[in-house]
Amino acid sequence: MSVLRRAKTWEVSDSEDSDAEKKPDSNLDEISQTITVSEEDEAPDNKCNTLQSSPIKTEPRQTSALSPPRQHATPSPARKRRNKEEVEADREAARERRERVRTARTREKEERKQEQQRRREAAENLKTLRPENCLKSLTVRIDPALLQDGGSDILLDTLATFDWRFSIESQQLPHSITWTRDLPQAEDSLLEEEQVVLVLGLTDFMDTVVSVKKMLDSNEEQTGAGSFLSPILECLNRDAKKVITLLVTDPQQDYRADAVPLPDETLQSKLGMENVLVYLQLCKNISLVFLDGWQEVTNHVCAITKALSKRPFKLLTERAELPFCVDGSWASGVRVERDGSGLIQVWSRQVQQLNRVSPTVASTVIAAYPSPQLLLQAYQSLDSEEDRKSLLAGLLVKSGGKERRIGPEISARVYRCLTAQNPQLVLD
Repeated sequence: MSVLRRAKTWEVSDSEDSDAEKKPDSNLDEISQTITVSEEDEAPDNKCNTLQSSPIKTEPRQTSALSPPRQHATPSPARKRRNKEEVEADREAARERRERVRTARTREKEERKQEQQRRREAAENLKTLRPENCLKSLTVRIDPALLQDGGSDILLDTLATFDWRFSIESQQLPHSITWTRDLPQAEDSLLEEEQVVLVLGLTDFMDTVVSVKKMLDSNEEQTGAGSFLSPILECLNRDAKKVITLLVTDPQQDYRADAVPLPDETLQSKLGMENVLVYLQLCKNISLVFLDGWQEVTNHVCAITKALSKRPFKLLTERAELPFCVDGSWASGVRVERDGSGLIQVWSRQVQQLNRVSPTVASTVIAAYPSPQLLLQAYQSLDSEEDRKSLLAGLLVKSGGKERRIGPEISARVYRCLTAQNPQLVLD
């Protein structure tokens, strides 16, 4: 006995309905089923067996109706192939660019090294030009003729105490002292300084004075043969830049207790040497100094040595066009705007330019008369000259908690500055 049961009804979704409408044959195959029941398969103890049919699972669809259609990409245009010459040209251009960059970097590196070297050398030169270091490069050269005087030991002992370099060498001028400087730029190079000191005794100096007087009386330029004047004039003819100083001293001054120094006025009146001094100092640029002994000669030589050690550094700092104008807020003056602001500061600076006028005094003047025109009008309103000069004398100046008056001197100076017609007038 076979029992046929109706197959279960499958629930089909809307999407599957739409697919079934499009493909009816395939959907029928998928939902159709055959159920076969035979008697032989029935269990002996069951009078009736009911075969329950199991649905056949359908395989999922490979494609979905909601997925967008596949778009085919547009093929890119074919790239133009370069020939061998173009490839080589591009490589050569890239190589040249790399070479230029490498060259520029090398040049910049070399310039930086040179700049650092210049700065290092400038710092070293500046260090050597400082007085304490420049003093070590100076050498005091003393003529052996000066050692015949017993007082010359004072000079040698002082130089040795200061640890200054000195040498005993024959000089062009007898009884002279000169200086040389070692140049740091070049080895074994010496620079001879322009200063020359000539130490003369009273007897030698009198011979020089007599020779000069003879030259002046004859109105002829002579060599002064037989005196110390002859080698001095020859030295000046060879080098006009030499600066010669005559140190006149008494060699026995340091050893004679009863020696009385000869005053300058007495010596000049005795020898009648006013014209001699004028000739030596103005015509030949020869300075003349009277000293009492070798101790003063030593002090004079030490002073010249210290001055020579300071000269290079001073020359370096004075290379600017206006070395006396230092940097500061006042160096550029006072700025005056178009509306006139700043004029009162200019008026204050003008008052401060006068001698012995402090900023406090100038502030008191401009507080009473804010402009020069107002002060001139006040002068014109007065009748007498004395009243005009003493106009500012009674103004009180407050400084440091104290009060004082400007006084008649400053008041008269301000009056003369604003009203004088003579440009050469001395205000003080």
